[in-house]
Amino acid sequence: MVTGFELRKFLAPEFIFGNGARLLAGRYARNFSARRVFIVTDPGVMASGWLDDVTHALKDGGLQYRVYSNVNPNPRVEDVMEGAGIYQEEECDVIIAVGGGSPMDCAKGIGIVSSNKKHITEFEGVDKVGLPAPPLICIPTTAGSSADVSQFSIISDPIRCIKMGIISKTLVPDVALIDPVVTTTMPRDMTVYTAFDTLSHALESYVSNASSAVTDLHALEAVRLVTSNIIPVIADPEDINLRGNLMLASLHAGMAFSNASLGLAHAMAHSLGGLMDLSHGECNAILMEHVVEFNFQEEPERYAEIARAMGLEMNGQEVKSELIKGIKILKKGVGINKTLKDCGVSENDLDGLADVAMLDPCIVTNPRRPDKEEIMEIFKNAL
Repeated sequence: MVTGFELRKFLAPEFIFGNGARLLAGRYARNFSARRVFIVTDPGVMASGWLDDVTHALKDGGLQYRVYSNVNPNPRVEDVMEGAGIYQEEECDVIIAVGGGSPMDCAKGIGIVSSNKKHITEFEGVDKVGLPAPPLICIPTTAGSSADVSQFSIISDPIRCIKMGIISKTLVPDVALIDPVVTTTMPRDMTVYTAFDTLSHALESYVSNASSAVTDLHALEAVRLVTSNIIPVIADPEDINLRGNLMLASLHAGMAFSNASLGLAHAMAHSLGGLMDLSHGECNAILMEHVVEFNFQEEPERYAEIARAMGLEMNGQEVKSELIKGIKILKKGVGINKTLKDCGVSENDLDGLADVAMLDPCIVTNPRRPDKEEIMEIFKNAL
């Protein structure tokens, strides 16, 4: 009898990966017998021109659509509720999200609000969604959030100054059309920070206390792909092979963290994003080595595997110091040199930030359970 393998459930959408995947939007909408499609996107995606490819595909399929683009960089409660109202008024029946994590998370929220007839804040937490959403097709335009394959949606609540985590299998998209071509127009900063979001997903899912043999494979491959392609893609941003590798890394990391969850870096990044409205990937990048420093004692062997996947030569040196050094070198190589202080965070903010991070669902699967004072200390180290 095989031992050591606990019974586990894994969730993933149907996904199509490759150049031109976005052009299949009409075909997959028709597969759901769509009559009127609700497209969720943002102004940046509209300006890039990629949305036109999607709408042309819908027109060619004889489908009507309504575009909703009033989505903030960190999607807000009001974005979701406004979108859900328009979705119902327009009598739409299928949702297509075109964009990065913000439009995709917003689209997920719109779907569950529309089907459950509840306010988005009522779904905060784990497994709080009763009825499934309408069919959802995601077309990611960034290589980092992995919202196109995950059961997570992160929505900002400006009233409480927090980012809500909504986790439910009903949030796994029905189809993801993953097209590396659309990432060739990503600005440099977005390329860098979404790549570090991918790296954070991979690191945290690999050391998560809910990791498994299946998620480990995806996590380590994501680490390898990000660290070997991020610096080259900055030098040659239109190289479709490099872009494809980063998109593949995002897919692998998404498959890992959607099924193994995350950890302290994400709990703290969500807290920062809720208070300061900062870029999520930037928060993860700033916090990364500080959280590794804190967690290392609980999973030294797993962090050693991460270091090897990054291609680090430890040569008998202490793994922790070499891994942290490797992360810092990678950040320097892509121009990440900000601290939390540079982002406007002060010591006066740390108490409240730690309180919110302690309540984030991602903290449950962190390999080392921190107390409030320890979280405040990590924040302080990152100032």
